[in-house]
Amino acid sequence: MAKKKKTTAQVEENFIQEQRITDTLRLNYMPYAMSVIVSRAIPEIDGFKPSHRKLLYTMYQMGLLKGDRTKSSNVVGQTMKLNPHGDAAIYETLVRLTEGNGALLLPFVDSKGNFGKQYSRDMAYAAPRYTEVKLAAVCSEIFRDIEKDTVTFVDNYDGKMKEPLLLPTTFPNILVNPNLGIAVGMASSIPSFNLKEVCEAAIACIKDPKAQVGDYLKGPDFPTGGQAIYDAAEYEKIYRTGRGSFRLRAKYRFDEKNSCIEIYEIPYTTNIESIIDKVIALVKSGKIKEITDIRDETDLNGLKITIDVKKSTNVELLMNKLYTMTPLSESFSCNLNVLIDGKPMTLGVGEILHYWTLFRMDSIRRQLAYDMKKKEDKHHLLMGLSKILMDIDKAIAIIRNTELESMVVPNLMTGFQIDEVQAEYIAEIKLRNINKEYILKRIEELDTLKKEIEELYDTLHSDVKIRNIICKQLKQVAKDYGAERKTEIIQQEEIKTLTKEEMIEDYGIRIFLTKENYFKKISLVSMRSAGEQKMKEDDEMLCEMETTNRADILFFSDRCNVYKLKAHEAADTKASAMGDYLPNLLGMEAEEKIIYMTATTDYNGNMLFVFENGKAAKVQLQSYATKANRRKLLNAYSAKSKLVYLEKLEAEKDIVLLRNYDKATLLNTALIPLNASKNASGVQVYILKKKSVLTKVYPVDQFETEDVEYYRTQKIPTTGHFIQEKDKNANALPAQLQLME
Repeated sequence: MAKKKKTTAQVEENFIQEQRITDTLRLNYMPYAMSVIVSRAIPEIDGFKPSHRKLLYTMYQMGLLKGDRTKSSNVVGQTMKLNPHGDAAIYETLVRLTEGNGALLLPFVDSKGNFGKQYSRDMAYAAPRYTEVKLAAVCSEIFRDIEKDTVTFVDNYDGKMKEPLLLPTTFPNILVNPNLGIAVGMASSIPSFNLKEVCEAAIACIKDPKAQVGDYLKGPDFPTGGQAIYDAAEYEKIYRTGRGSFRLRAKYRFDEKNSCIEIYEIPYTTNIESIIDKVIALVKSGKIKEITDIRDETDLNGLKITIDVKKSTNVELLMNKLYTMTPLSESFSCNLNVLIDGKPMTLGVGEILHYWTLFRMDSIRRQLAYDMKKKEDKHHLLMGLSKILMDIDKAIAIIRNTELESMVVPNLMTGFQIDEVQAEYIAEIKLRNINKEYILKRIEELDTLKKEIEELYDTLHSDVKIRNIICKQLKQVAKDYGAERKTEIIQQEEIKTLTKEEMIEDYGIRIFLTKENYFKKISLVSMRSAGEQKMKEDDEMLCEMETTNRADILFFSDRCNVYKLKAHEAADTKASAMGDYLPNLLGMEAEEKIIYMTATTDYNGNMLFVFENGKAAKVQLQSYATKANRRKLLNAYSAKSKLVYLEKLEAEKDIVLLRNYDKATLLNTALIPLNASKNASGVQVYILKKKSVLTKVYPVDQFETEDVEYYRTQKIPTTGHFIQEKDKNANALPAQLQLME
């Protein structure tokens, strides 16, 4: 009977199975994540990632520690036997390790040719066929005794070669060169420290586990130099926990003759192009006005960014602004994440030195065991040789009388009671050396070998002696390869922190507000040569005043709102310009009008509001100050009655209030009490009859009269005095206001 074909649904049912997402991640994603963490991005205790280690070991095997330089392409090709990631990735790794690139405080590769620069984003390195490399002298410490089983070797990716799991570096390289890496779910960010200081700190910690690392490490040291700002608490946190951050900033000098600033060292985390781009953006936006030009003058002598400034520039203040607003000052975040026996661990500097010491002690033990085994083997051979000294003729006779070559060794073993290894050694001695003098000279080494083996044994089993060896090597490394600090340490207290106000250029300005709500800001310098203020036809000036570029400008509208604008945020303009249209600049409501403008730097003084119902409110200007940079405040004044007059009071003053253009009263604003809230309806200052209103308010100097004191009142509320006819005429007042019944 023929089998029925399975339907599509039945096939899918056999192949598609439900699986928990957590199980899928564990089975498929975790192996990848661990591979990136362990085999790519996070450095081991020797200070290297696998890509660095494979490259340097290949160069060591090529004899480039002492030989001449070779083409970089040759090194890249050879490295592919250990590193299958491709020539471009390998060469990029090589570039970073070179002296020419300048990315490392202690470069491992002696280079010739263009390898770009770490401090430049756009300076490309040459192709590998044009550059030459060899190992730097310090690599002799990286590979010391590697042939003596100091580290474990494993198969390469195709099993045809062996490569070291770690390199037996004789100094804590993990702290001497900067190391940045991003893995999956974790990252590593290790700053570099001065080699001499690291060696001193390592020696101190070896001799006294309770030693304070901060007593020996002044702070990070980077190949690009600059200045590191020392914050004792933050540095102590980094040394203790491996996490924290510190600030780096550029170094500069001022050429007074040419009126230019020369920046010659920058933070390790930035580059020339980023700095220049940011400065140009600040100049274009008007936030910095002292700079006239900036250019990159980097050459063979080193990095240099030149900034031309105006003659009257306060250079220190300008640089403090640039430190605050550009990458000339940047933060370096530390995350001392290191692989210890294949496990990622975030360690403090002291803990890293502890684990490095354990690693180094293990390497030295393996080296001692290797040397001792070699000497024991030699001692064993010479012991066999000493036995034939008693009867050389017998040895010769045994060899001569043995018919089969294969029986020479067994016969010697039987004749002198020695083992096979000793017999093989004796059988291989040349005929010319089978004499008493040669054998005696060789046997004289027995006592020396025995003593050396005993010393090696004692050292191998003594942690104290091994630690002494490490300290001795560290002292030698510091002497041979140590250099002075490149990054200067400056105290936090020496750094002037600019406030937001200090970062704003301070100069005198005059501001203008027109009835049609156009606004202008003109510097007082420009005002000297300014002509007539340009306005729209039928427009007129509503307010104008002098203030500074650091002031806050307050715009009061007819909708009981106040809009705030920082003067430095408004563009400087000229008298011949129309100015900014405030509804667009402030984002005002439809049909809303600005009716008054004032400016302040300290929010001292009061605002006076006089309303049609005869009430007046005096509000502290401080009521309009906000911690957040709010652009609009609602309920800036009371909306219960129509506003007739408002003014900012720097001090108490006399004002004249008119009722229906028939009565007037003169009062001092000191009579009006302060209100607790800015939208308070105020106090009654004028007693109004039914259907009468307060119609106009004059500053006392604008009311024309021969006897102003005639209208004065000493208390409020007041009924006022009838306006004399001559004063009505002098002030061009209309007849009594006609009110609707």
